[in-house]
Amino acid sequence: MKTKSDLEEGWWHFIERLAHLKKSDEVNDYLDLFLTHSERRYLGLRFLIIQELVNGEKTQREMAESLGVSIAKITRGSNALKDISSKLRRFLE
Repeated sequence: MKTKSDLEEGWWHFIERLAHLKKSDEVNDYLDLFLTHSERRYLGLRFLIIQELVNGEKTQREMAESLGVSIAKITRGSNALKDISSKLRRFLE
């Protein structure tokens, strides 16, 4: 059985390989290999939630309604944004 540190090491190897890709189609092909259709949809939705939260133009209720998700999903995204660096926040903006 793999230990937590083995899995963490695998994650970082995955990220390092991803970081070497330069073109969108290469990244797409790489992620298609590792993610199911459902996981890709979830990540896309999570991106839209984070994008809406960063834009700050809608209330959480409006976001939930327009994206067709629960308020809880919006709140989880909002809570995640509280813990990011200022550098990442600028990147997202």
